[in-house]
Amino acid sequence: MSPKALDYESLNENVKKVQYAVRGELYLRASELQKEGKKIIFTNVGNPHALGQKPLTFPRQVVALCQAPFLLDDPNVGLLFPADAIARAKHYLSLTSGGLGAYSDSRGLPGVRKEVADFIGRRDGYPSDPELIFLTDGASKGVMQILNAIIRGEGDGVLVPVPQYPLYSAAIALFGGSLVPYYLEETANWGLDVADLRQSVAQARRKGITVRAMVIINPGNPTGQCLSAANLREILQFCYQENLVLLGDEVYQQNIYQDERPFISVKKVLMDMGGPMSKEVQLVSFHSVSKGYWGEFHLRVLMLQTVDEIYKIASISLSPNVPAMIFLGLMVNPPKPGDISYDQFVRESKEILESLRRRARIMTDGFNSCRNVVCNFTEGAMYSFPQIRLPPRAIEAAKKAGKVPDVFYCLKLLEATGISTVPGSGFGQKEGVFHLRTTILPAEEDMPAIMASFKKFNDEFMEQYEDHRGYSRM
Repeated sequence: MSPKALDYESLNENVKKVQYAVRGELYLRASELQKEGKKIIFTNVGNPHALGQKPLTFPRQVVALCQAPFLLDDPNVGLLFPADAIARAKHYLSLTSGGLGAYSDSRGLPGVRKEVADFIGRRDGYPSDPELIFLTDGASKGVMQILNAIIRGEGDGVLVPVPQYPLYSAAIALFGGSLVPYYLEETANWGLDVADLRQSVAQARRKGITVRAMVIINPGNPTGQCLSAANLREILQFCYQENLVLLGDEVYQQNIYQDERPFISVKKVLMDMGGPMSKEVQLVSFHSVSKGYWGEFHLRVLMLQTVDEIYKIASISLSPNVPAMIFLGLMVNPPKPGDISYDQFVRESKEILESLRRRARIMTDGFNSCRNVVCNFTEGAMYSFPQIRLPPRAIEAAKKAGKVPDVFYCLKLLEATGISTVPGSGFGQKEGVFHLRTTILPAEEDMPAIMASFKKFNDEFMEQYEDHRGYSRM
């Protein structure tokens, strides 16, 4: 009997190539242990509310009223909700064609796209066209729509930073393209060298690959660095010279934990450069809020036909999630000074960001206090990416167990402490170098105990596997 379409041997070969470590072996083992009654601290994925972060009050009030619009007709609604939340709920309901249960335009509600465009204009100092803004169900969906439009076959390559968020490697594999890696330099705070970019492109071309696009992740995931304006200018100049589309993953732009290197959008840098570059470089940038995301397309006027083609891809899903679009509108157009909810909104937002800044420092210092562990400070995003200097005996033990060395380490960490992380091999790393990724999201009051637990495990692990003839941390 011939194989059926859903038998493994008959599946699309591109599907078999997809790897997604964030929900991979470590996560599955953690879920098993949790079912067995073990307390698990899931730091493998950026999921703030699951780790105890309280939601902001004002957005929840507005969306609650949009979800239950009959409350707006209750004479006592003003006793439960502030007047500005009531007004905003009415505003967003007026943008829909029948409330939150109705479909929207495939690009998202026009009124919310206008709010996003206004936000970009305030942020960058340059106008933005709402017609070139697409709202999608998750940043992943937006990235995949663009990559699907760019990749024509395995001969098409996309430059991706290593370490990288595995969305990119997975999507490129799924669409049958070729990932072209460029390595970030850990000793230079995960910096990017344009000479390395040129070398990566040259190597790809020697293999017959046409490099069509480049990805940057700023702030970095998993690496947590913020790109400087000078670095962004170099990248844009490179994309202009090589005729590459630039995909700017900027979803963590509001999560910045230091003052020396603030977030600067790649669109602002491009527009500041002026000249032919500002008109000809094709840029797609992504920002996010919880489960609602937006992507801004900064394309030449001549590319409007391309935008129409991307609209067709978006139309396959018919309509983005409408409640998520309301959250997005509230993120880009929050309460203003003088509004009833302004002080509370600012206070809640400040408390979260200041706590994350402290947690980033606690985690970095904690890792750097451990034996054979070195870690750059998390400048932005919500992850720490320490390097684990595994002794040769540990690497040999991992091979005997049939595991990648950092997977072996992370599994041991999980079993001993309940801390669920992601091995660095899931993001890509240089040969012979090992990392893990963890979020900085556990509650601040729990962080010292978590880091103490990690340190105890790590130092005992190193004691077990070191040969005691001296092993350098660097």
